[in-house]
Amino acid sequence: MPYKIMLDAGHGGADPGAVYKGRSEKDDNLKLSLAVGKILEENGIDVVYTRTTDVYQTPFEKAKIANESGADYFISFHRNSSPQANQYDGVEVLVYNKTGVKYEMAQNILGALGELGFREIGVKERPGLVVLRRTQMPALLVEVGFINSDKDNQLFDEKFDEIARSIAEAILGTLTEEDVEGPVYYRVQVGAFRNRENADRLLYQLTDRGYPAFLLYEDGYYKVQVGAFLQIGNAIRMEQRLRDDGYTTLIVTK
Repeated sequence: MPYKIMLDAGHGGADPGAVYKGRSEKDDNLKLSLAVGKILEENGIDVVYTRTTDVYQTPFEKAKIANESGADYFISFHRNSSPQANQYDGVEVLVYNKTGVKYEMAQNILGALGELGFREIGVKERPGLVVLRRTQMPALLVEVGFINSDKDNQLFDEKFDEIARSIAEAILGTLTEEDVEGPVYYRVQVGAFRNRENADRLLYQLTDRGYPAFLLYEDGYYKVQVGAFLQIGNAIRMEQRLRDDGYTTLIVTK
């Protein structure tokens, strides 16, 4: 069985979340949730959503939906806010506590967003949040910049596709590090280097071209790999796409 991930677009319906210059948090949350979900689905993840339209759900309802879905992870998307416009900027990820794979995933997401230009506030414990306390699976809440920060809004708008891809890649990269006793995934390896700089150069090239690439250090090599597919056919199609773009590849498993 593939991993199942519940994506939650925070707020919705009569609850707009934070509002700034006519911009509602609920809309940014939904747009990002759907974009990240699309990328995860393309990489073999079973994605479910608390909402795909502009409807209101209480935090308790969101947790209930997640629990009844049987999801393996719960990820909620939000935009932060502050008392005064442009008072703060940056991204942070909230977790119930700093243990287990959820903490690793939170750190990976935070770092990926930091590379796009956001200030990294950190991973913080928020055990009082209903969607983190009442969910029965590893859960995290991602605050993707401050909605009343012009700097963060510019990043959110201008780099939206990169943001969605970076979050999805951070999730996929975390899943590949899980216990080998879990599901077997097929990945397309594009390079293996002793030198980290060479691996980074290829990684950035692939991500710039829209590939869900990530870096794995294993057996003394920095390995650049693409995707995490449960079906070999999907991996073969990705491999062919990469080869058409001139890359040398092989399919590996984890």
